[in-house]
Amino acid sequence: MANTQLKSDAIMDMMKEHLSTDAGKAVTEKIGLVYQINIAPKKLGFEEVTYIVDLKKGQVTKGKYEGEGKVDATFSFKDDDFVKVATGKMNPQIAFIRGAMKIKGSLSAAQKFTPDIFPKPSKL
Repeated sequence: MANTQLKSDAIMDMMKEHLSTDAGKAVTEKIGLVYQINIAPKKLGFEEVTYIVDLKKGQVTKGKYEGEGKVDATFSFKDDDFVKVATGKMNPQIAFIRGAMKIKGSLSAAQKFTPDIFPKPSKL
């Protein structure tokens, strides 16, 4: 069941492309943090797919983090909630308050995780 197609996969693919553009490189320079994003098809903690959004190197990879040290912050979402946050339809703070997003790690790093780091909705 780990091969479930997530709506978030398409966003992560676009994020990879976005980070190779000038706008994406500006995001990388501005943030300089590494995020782990766990996305569950239906229920948090079950059958999660892990992505690493490395805003130090400007890369998005699927799977566990293999760089030096550890990730700055880890987020857990259900697929639909991640799509809402990434497209700007749900504020990340509201998602956290509602329990739609769980955070581990540095809260100051987590606060830099905003819809601004994603490609604009017109590209989604």
